[in-house]
Amino acid sequence: MDAQTIEIRKSTPHIGAEVLGVDLSEPLGNQQFQEVHDALMDHQVIFFRDQKLSVEQHKAFGRRFGKLVAHPAAPRLLADHPEIFVIKADAKSERVAGEDWHSDVSCDPEPPMGSILYLTEVPPDGGGDTMFASMYLAYQTLSEPIRKLIDGLTAIHDGEHVYRGRYGVDDRGKTFPRSEHPIVRTHPVTGKKGLFVNRTFTTRIVGLSRNESDAILEMLYRHVETPEFCVRFRWQPNSIAFWDNRCVQHQALWDYYPNRRYGHRVTIAGDRPY
Repeated sequence: MDAQTIEIRKSTPHIGAEVLGVDLSEPLGNQQFQEVHDALMDHQVIFFRDQKLSVEQHKAFGRRFGKLVAHPAAPRLLADHPEIFVIKADAKSERVAGEDWHSDVSCDPEPPMGSILYLTEVPPDGGGDTMFASMYLAYQTLSEPIRKLIDGLTAIHDGEHVYRGRYGVDDRGKTFPRSEHPIVRTHPVTGKKGLFVNRTFTTRIVGLSRNESDAILEMLYRHVETPEFCVRFRWQPNSIAFWDNRCVQHQALWDYYPNRRYGHRVTIAGDRPY
């Protein structure tokens, strides 16, 4: 059914769409919420331009889709808002969030349903785009023998090597999430199957030798990065990207050093992959 309260413009035939005709600083009515939700389910990542949100309005938009969760490792840079993950880079940065392909916090027993990133400052000379890849398409385009091989297998996702010491805070004695998830997960809303391993968090396939695991994972990681599976979002000030972590991986391009990029992200609780 065509949307009645918003306009949807596809970014590519397979993934991504820009949503127009909605002011996210205002509470979404039931009809508009459903149409935005359906757009996310259909396109996996959706984009909004020219939005002006306070921190509370940003959180309210996220809460419309579920409970907000705090990042397990990032410092709380906004003291009264633990749900806000500050995304920033400038001339002092040694690294940025999301440089490698990943699904947010996939090491958690119940990885996030989705993430909503709102950037207010972007590099003045361009750069800082974000790439998103469809895990539906990644799975569908594997050969039948490879699909049969990986269906039913599980893999370990570990946060220790990603988060320990990353954010410059004292994390001595802290335990980071580590979980076992299916390599192929079924989306709880759409029922579609998609790959659920990523180069950042996934460390090995359960039940295989190290050599076997490394070889299969590297093949899958390279497959995920196929350009035809991707959409590239060019940020402008006051833009929003809302992606479904259950069927999308993303990568933030750090091609703008020493310029500044700044924004806030909220993360929506998910459920255990199956």
